[in-house]
Amino acid sequence: MAESKGCSCSSAACCFPASDEQGRKTTSRVTFQDLWGNFLARIGIGRNRHRVNPGLYRLGDPGREAPVLVTANYKMSFDHLRSRLPGRDAWILVLDTKGVNVWCAAGKGTFGTKELVSRLSVTGLEGVVEHRTLILPQLGAVGVAAHEVFGKTGFRVVYGPVRADDLPRFLDNGMKKDAEMRKVEFPAADRLILTSVELMRALGFYLPAMAALLAAAWLLRPALDRIATFEVVSLGGAVFIGTVLFPWALPILPFRPFSAKGAVLGAIWSAVMVLVFRLRPAEALGALLVLTPLVSFLSVNFTGSTTFTTLSGVKRELSVAIPAFIVSAGIGVALKVLAGLRLV
Repeated sequence: MAESKGCSCSSAACCFPASDEQGRKTTSRVTFQDLWGNFLARIGIGRNRHRVNPGLYRLGDPGREAPVLVTANYKMSFDHLRSRLPGRDAWILVLDTKGVNVWCAAGKGTFGTKELVSRLSVTGLEGVVEHRTLILPQLGAVGVAAHEVFGKTGFRVVYGPVRADDLPRFLDNGMKKDAEMRKVEFPAADRLILTSVELMRALGFYLPAMAALLAAAWLLRPALDRIATFEVVSLGGAVFIGTVLFPWALPILPFRPFSAKGAVLGAIWSAVMVLVFRLRPAEALGALLVLTPLVSFLSVNFTGSTTFTTLSGVKRELSVAIPAFIVSAGIGVALKVLAGLRLV
């Protein structure tokens, strides 16, 4: 019973093992509760707890020759995989990725060689199936050294298609991929799916801050009326641009680093605010130095969930960008205060 703690599956059959040898039972049916939990995770509510227990699961009634599919213990990843295999029998080996999806976990190393080898040993998979083949998501390849897995366990790693939707065709085709199954695409629809978590996270800071500012403006009106209006509009626009507009515009923005791409949008938004509110030079410079790094910072949050970046590149970028954000925003806030006091 203790093993089921923290499980967010919609059915106890997804959490409690029938036996260590048989694995836990699951189905391809996704319930309303599953969909609701996935929706909440999309907007950042309970995201870190949205996971299933790692281990071996039985989809349908798999025999000793049934395929073994490997995935992460992020609940949405698990649901996405099993729901694409209706009417099929398979084993699903769930790795402990700390509730992170395959793609991100592979970059972090939790969907990796060490965890896969360990999970094979813990579940005793060699005694469950006759074959020695594991089907891994192609996007998890960066975290797994297939030759090491084979050398330590005798299991051969086969990388499946990029999208789970292609799994039935992949399995029916003798575990062979065509060109479409190998293609990694990242269209606008996929990029916009990512906006909800970042938008909700940013609003968690923006809304309380603006509520406090508006309350202060009401108490001290008319002294703070113009300042409050500017901050509400300019910061609200920056939040929207950095979390929603940026991922949509990603491919058409100049420069490679996300911080530079975001800075372009931030500078444009700053210019718009300067013109709309007819800011004085010191106010305009303060707005530029605050809004630009804010949009840039929000934009950088998308680096871990796109095909546009690499882990080493992101580390190099952040080592420069983060100090720049802090210095720019600090000078900008100081200028805004001095301008508000009419000292510059």
